[in-house]
Amino acid sequence: MDEGVGSAVKFYGLAPIRYLDAADDDEHVATRKSFEFTVATAVRLEELGFDGFGVGERHHWPFLSSAPPVVLAHIAALTTRIRLFTGVTVLSVLDPVRVAEDYATVDHLSRGRLELIVGKGAGPGGELFGLRPEEQRHALADNFRLLHELWTTTDVSWAAVRRPRLDGVTTLPRPHAGRRPRIWHGSSSSLDSVALAAEYGDPVVFSNAAATSESARPLAEHYRAEWARHGRPADRLFTGAGTPGFLVAKTSQAAIETYRPVYERYAALQRGFGGRPSHPTVEEFVEHSPALVGSPEQVIDKVHRQHEIFEHSVAVFSVDPDGLAEESHWNSLDLFASEVAPVLRTALPDPPA
Repeated sequence: MDEGVGSAVKFYGLAPIRYLDAADDDEHVATRKSFEFTVATAVRLEELGFDGFGVGERHHWPFLSSAPPVVLAHIAALTTRIRLFTGVTVLSVLDPVRVAEDYATVDHLSRGRLELIVGKGAGPGGELFGLRPEEQRHALADNFRLLHELWTTTDVSWAAVRRPRLDGVTTLPRPHAGRRPRIWHGSSSSLDSVALAAEYGDPVVFSNAAATSESARPLAEHYRAEWARHGRPADRLFTGAGTPGFLVAKTSQAAIETYRPVYERYAALQRGFGGRPSHPTVEEFVEHSPALVGSPEQVIDKVHRQHEIFEHSVAVFSVDPDGLAEESHWNSLDLFASEVAPVLRTALPDPPA
């Protein structure tokens, strides 16, 4: 694949793997069904012409996304075209050497289709790896710099900071085609993250589950300013925009009612973490968050409004089936592919070459 994004806006589906509602199943059966449903979604997205499929990384209940490279390697064997990515790789708590080895392996098995979205991560989990929450932001930057070195050079030496020092290390396998896989920096609020992306000439995925897309405008503007400060050409800058919710139905009323149980489960999960949901009702969530839930016309309009802020070339949709009837899940993807994607691919400007 060319180093640029391509000749038209891209659509990526992101699936956080979680235990699906299977009250009559034991834990082992529910786990198997959850993985099978995720894999089936990836295969279906390729059939529908989506451009990418991603797996989130989480290390806590009710998620089963603790080993994205294993899942993506399996999907690579069942697909031929669709890009495979992570969203996000919680690089703050991972060993960059292990990340370099695991994902370079996936890169080869998929014949160069791998991309990473790296980030600090959301939800609990850092403590499992001996990292306090306040340490994760600095650890993310340090680990990214080392990962970049491991994928772009050989005989890497690295001073001991959060991990043992390295002396003349070359990780294997080397990335596919001798080129570092594309790394996106996921950010919902951090100026440091977008500045790091601009420093290395990497793209950013803007994603905020709680606030409006408009609230992230200063972040997008800071990224553009940092990109220019590093002397990078404006026509090489490209971005992505993520959504915390996604469902397309024939009418707005049908979309709201179909999505209601999904949002209720999300709100319950937030309360279980000791927090509170971003919006008190599903109607307010759909209206004020970046979620793309509605009729084809509503989704098209909202993507246009987001594009005015982010000028994004990749739209990342959370295709999370939790609380959603299986038929509604498949119908939503079909409707997007047939009535939304063709309009957006024609109407939005082509991304950088």
